[in-house]
Amino acid sequence: MTGRLGPGAERPEAASGAADAFGGRTEPSAQDNPAPSLDPTFQHGVVVGFDGSLSSERALAYAVGMARRSQCGLVIVHVANRLPATVWAGCEPPVFVDLPDHRTEVLGLELACADFLAGVPWILVERGGDICHEIEEVGREYAADAIVVGTTHGLLGKIFGSVSGRLARRANRPVIVIP
Repeated sequence: MTGRLGPGAERPEAASGAADAFGGRTEPSAQDNPAPSLDPTFQHGVVVGFDGSLSSERALAYAVGMARRSQCGLVIVHVANRLPATVWAGCEPPVFVDLPDHRTEVLGLELACADFLAGVPWILVERGGDICHEIEEVGREYAADAIVVGTTHGLLGKIFGSVSGRLARRANRPVIVIP
C-alpha cells in the first residue's frame, strides 16, 4: 500500500518504543503494536475510487462534498493495473503480473493542485489487484461510512460486470454510485 497525504492531512507520529541500554529508542515489537495505527482523521471517513476518468472525477466531486458536510477525511483509492501474463487455458486461472503504474504519481500531482480539495483532509492510497476487492478492503481498514464510485461505461463493463455493480452487491457498507 502506498499512501500520500494531501494538504490539511497530517501523518501520525510513529509510536515510540522502549529505551535501550544506551538511552536510544528501539522500534516497538509486533506484540506491542499488532496493527498499524491509522490517522483518526480518516477513520469513519469517505472512500472514493479514482482513476482519472470522467465518471471517477464526478464521484470524487460528490465524495468531497460528502466529506466536507460530514467534517471527515477523504480516502482516495487508485487501484493499479494488473495485466494477464498468460491466456486462460482450460481450467487453469490466468496469472497476473504487477506492472509499475506511474498513473498514481500523475493523479497525486493533479489532486495536490486541485482547488476543490482545499479544506478537506485527504489521502491517496494506491493498491494493486481487483478493483472491487481493493476498494472494499480500504473501506474496511478505514471503517468508512460510505464508498463512492463512478459508473463503468463501455463494452468491458457490460461483458464482465461493472465495478460499481459488483461493489454494491458485495460491500458491507453503503455504496454510492455516481453516473
